[in-house]
Amino acid sequence: MKTIEKILYHLKSEGPVTAKVLAEKFSLTTMGIRQHLQSLEDDGLVDFNDVKVKVGRPTRHWQLTEQGHRRFTDRHHDLAVHMLESVEDLFGISGLEQVIAKREQHTYEQYQQTLQTCETLKEKLEQLAQLRTQDGYMAELITTHDGYTLVENHCPICRAAQHCPALCLSELTVFKRLLGENIRIEREEHIISGQRRCTYRITS
Repeated sequence: MKTIEKILYHLKSEGPVTAKVLAEKFSLTTMGIRQHLQSLEDDGLVDFNDVKVKVGRPTRHWQLTEQGHRRFTDRHHDLAVHMLESVEDLFGISGLEQVIAKREQHTYEQYQQTLQTCETLKEKLEQLAQLRTQDGYMAELITTHDGYTLVENHCPICRAAQHCPALCLSELTVFKRLLGENIRIEREEHIISGQRRCTYRITS
């Protein structure tokens, strides 16, 4: 993977970051990283915010622009939106609901087959994060003081979900079914609401 692609991937998964942090991450000089960032800025893929600090000059934090985020968008999103529109036109809301329910059940069965050998909640969540990453969600699991946070740094169905929010509700339903009634799961951040990522707070 080229350095520029590594930088874009890091900004996508980690959020705003300084040139110094990127230089340390990729074992490059700060000047070299700044040259890459300048090139990405010229292409409209990144921009920056200067954050004030108590002492010295403001710290420059680089982040993806909307165009930069679109670099990670699934290439087939327009087709997915068109298909959802066609289903709704041909079969109405009830037909669209049946399609979503079918997708939900298929996803649940696929994930459940893998998770059924897991013995603890942590094992289930670690496996779930791997499955979601394989499906294009760039997922990771974070242990918190009272449970876990499942982070999805990308949404390959974002455009379809914007057209049909029931898709997001369906995915949350799958998680709840997989983890069981005794586990509480709440979505705290949501990409289609304008946030950088989707996060799910999970407690038992």
